[in-house]
Amino acid sequence: MRKNKELLVLTHLSQLLDFVSGIGGFIVPLILWAIKKDEVEGMDEHGKAILNFRITMFLYVLLCIPLILLFGLGLLGFVLLGIFYFIFPIMNAIRASNEEEPNYPFSISFF
Repeated sequence: MRKNKELLVLTHLSQLLDFVSGIGGFIVPLILWAIKKDEVEGMDEHGKAILNFRITMFLYVLLCIPLILLFGLGLLGFVLLGIFYFIFPIMNAIRASNEEEPNYPFSISFF
């Protein structure tokens, strides 16, 4: 296994493709993790953290949809999730460049 901090950083930042393409922020990290998890040191850990975060955020979005009818709480949820979608990948890209473990708060462990 070899170290490749740049690829780990890129994997975290690739989540921001959602703001451009809609779904690329899930597909690109999934592909990078699947292909490089055995080749790059730390990719398995970072990739799992990203996928857990993405799946958890998707579930939270689904939860916000019916909450729109309850005094508009879903709209507040969408705003908070949008902030999380933008801030946490950047924070974890910085953590990856510093060779630290990824940390996505509010994330459910699926992998």
